[in-house]
Amino acid sequence: MAMGAAVRAAAADAVVTFLWVFCASTLGACTAAVTAYLSLHEGMHYALLVTVSILALLLFAFNLLCEALGGACFNPTDVAAFYAAGLTSPSLFSIALRLPAQAAGAVGGALAISELMPEQYKHMLGAPSLKVDPHTGAVAEGVLTFVITFAVLWVVVKGPRNPIVKTGMLSVSSVCLILTGAAYTGPSMNPANAFGWAYVNDRHNTWEQLYVYWIGPFIGAILAAWIFKAVFQPPPPKPKTKKA
Repeated sequence: MAMGAAVRAAAADAVVTFLWVFCASTLGACTAAVTAYLSLHEGMHYALLVTVSILALLLFAFNLLCEALGGACFNPTDVAAFYAAGLTSPSLFSIALRLPAQAAGAVGGALAISELMPEQYKHMLGAPSLKVDPHTGAVAEGVLTFVITFAVLWVVVKGPRNPIVKTGMLSVSSVCLILTGAAYTGPSMNPANAFGWAYVNDRHNTWEQLYVYWIGPFIGAILAAWIFKAVFQPPPPKPKTKKA
């Protein structure tokens, strides 16, 4: 039974990650199409508003999909962070299956959108790319992933109950961090997404890819989870001792 559940979780992760990379990669093209349709060409703030709105819709839809699939996930660092924070308790065998499944799903999503994206928008398919030295890039990915992971944990556990407000907070946080990290690593803040596009560009088996887009984000995510647990999670209640 445990093995069957682990395989089902991995399969669900692969499907969700495929769909996430496919859909999230259209964010730039969708923003351009919407701003052109609405004739919003007067300032960058209109494009940012459209981007945040589309991302919020995507996150809301994927939250529902992940819940429907029994807690599926499209970001390996989220799996690690929720485990480190004590919010989930998957087996190590399950984690060992889910992370490669997410990477494989991301590769499928990147390949699919590369083939299906209309020609006039293909130049907007931006993959995370290192614009600084690897050490600076790894630190940048680690810090950005730390911040977004801490934000996700806080919003999910301590944030408002309204799912629309939660999704809005996460989408604004994500866009702000994407803009912040644009001059450093792209950024990714999702090792599976970075791996998918690196595979498409034949850069997936390099030390730079592992160091910047896997090791850095995992360290940032786990540190965020440990700090969140120490600050916000109350200690377990002490067992009552019977008086003699």
